[in-house]
Amino acid sequence: MHHYSIEELDNSRMYKMISGSIIPRAIGWITTLDEESEVVNAAPFSFTSGVSNEMPLISMAILRKNGETKDSARNLLKYKNGVVHIVSADIVDEMNETAANLKADESELDRTNLHLIPSTRVKTPGIKEAKIRMEVTVYDYHPVKDRAGKIVTDFFFLEVTDFHFDEAVFDVEKEYISVEALQPVARLAGPYYATLDDVYRKDRPQ
Repeated sequence: MHHYSIEELDNSRMYKMISGSIIPRAIGWITTLDEESEVVNAAPFSFTSGVSNEMPLISMAILRKNGETKDSARNLLKYKNGVVHIVSADIVDEMNETAANLKADESELDRTNLHLIPSTRVKTPGIKEAKIRMEVTVYDYHPVKDRAGKIVTDFFFLEVTDFHFDEAVFDVEKEYISVEALQPVARLAGPYYATLDDVYRKDRPQ
């Protein structure tokens, strides 16, 4: 096996190895609102995961770029709410457009044909075309620092207040989400993404 110690890796190479090894990753596509300017920011973050079922918590790590806080993190810190969407195959190109680096007073959604829809409880609107969206509030926040004390990642625990499921992907009677209908997209490394191929079942041992 090829071996690398962290002492011989710079940040770029470490990111490559982490993002290329921990795959596939769910994409947390979040909208946040600057309530003063009323600009809606949209951005995808693949360092996103579920945390608990007893509390509806999602974790989202928003890496800083050149030490600068990203718009999504800044809005979450100031206004404490947003909407997290699940990316499906039919809107992956639109999602990719929102990954553009824009100024804080520009909305990434202006680069797309997506539409906003009001949320039930939070101020931030959601993306209408997403088949699953979750209204969230900031439950906890941890600035992740390097050994020199510089913040490198804004790490959030987001509490879901409301779930929204498109009728096409959700069976109301069974409260079941159809993976086949959803066609979720996962992030790999670099510019690569993946969809699900064979879905198979493995029962856990008793």
